[in-house]
Amino acid sequence: MDIDAGEALVARIAPAAKSTRRSGADADLGGFGGLFDLKATGFKDPILVAATDGVGTKLKLAIESGRYDGIGQDLVAMCVNDIVVQGAEPLFFLDYYASAKLEVDVAAAVIEGIARACKASGCALIGGETAEMPGLYAKGDFDLAGFSVGAVERGQILPRTKDMAAGDVLIGVASSGVHSNGYSLVRKVVEQSGIALDAPAPFAPGMSLGEALLTPTRLYVKGALAAIGTGGVKGLAHITGGGITENLPRALPDGLDGEVDLDALAVPPVFAWLAKAAHIAGEEMLRTFNCGIGMVAVVAEVDAARVMEAFQSCGDKPVRLGRLVPGSGEAKTVYRGAMQL
Repeated sequence: MDIDAGEALVARIAPAAKSTRRSGADADLGGFGGLFDLKATGFKDPILVAATDGVGTKLKLAIESGRYDGIGQDLVAMCVNDIVVQGAEPLFFLDYYASAKLEVDVAAAVIEGIARACKASGCALIGGETAEMPGLYAKGDFDLAGFSVGAVERGQILPRTKDMAAGDVLIGVASSGVHSNGYSLVRKVVEQSGIALDAPAPFAPGMSLGEALLTPTRLYVKGALAAIGTGGVKGLAHITGGGITENLPRALPDGLDGEVDLDALAVPPVFAWLAKAAHIAGEEMLRTFNCGIGMVAVVAEVDAARVMEAFQSCGDKPVRLGRLVPGSGEAKTVYRGAMQL
């Protein structure tokens, strides 16, 4: 490890880390471990919720494009969005950055992006690890992993599957694009299309292809916590790899299926481009990508309007996506209507 480069990076990112201070953490870097005072957060009987993730091969597009500002948000979002669907408030975050040789400017851009996303999600960046591993990583490559911990009061853990019933409403919250799943396929489509990453994106006027495909994963923490605060949310599903098809049932009880109205989906143009370029059928698109919906909430009909208002108050774009219907056996997603690609 280049010690001088490591020290330069710590000095560079220290202000960004300090900007994420919150109750329970002073967010100073440099100790052997990050400290967090759970008592200072005011929880009475908390259950801790932990999540870890990466951003997959989206990193390759970032490296090839030389665009690093948004990839940190991807890392944070993939962790904190998983935490909030359990009803938990994200409290702190740690990152792991590994490369063949530490490039301070690149690493700083990534970690400063992580800090911005942590601040936006109300969690403190309390530490991390930077490693140089020549021989394991090719020159210019790096990898990222993120780790986050949140807390929820014991009686408020989601999903509340025992409270769910046929007729409950599914509220879908719009995604910002492809997010951070399916990028091995995305990169294959880019390669086969022959379109350079710095060329105009065929689906996003005014943006290059690389810029459009690197749109950061949306952070749902503020909107989800506001919706939870209404008391009307019975369950939440973060729509990641596997799409609505695989992720919605994770928040449902046996005997109830999620019926999704595909006519309600406003599918972003990037997905139509991917489907056409790779000849992907609609059913497979729904099992691979989020197709425009990054989170789904389960609420009673009587609570639907105020839950949607809570999401809207935080800048999210909710839509009535469907409802729960009687099923048999394990929960599954069923579709009606047609997705417009």
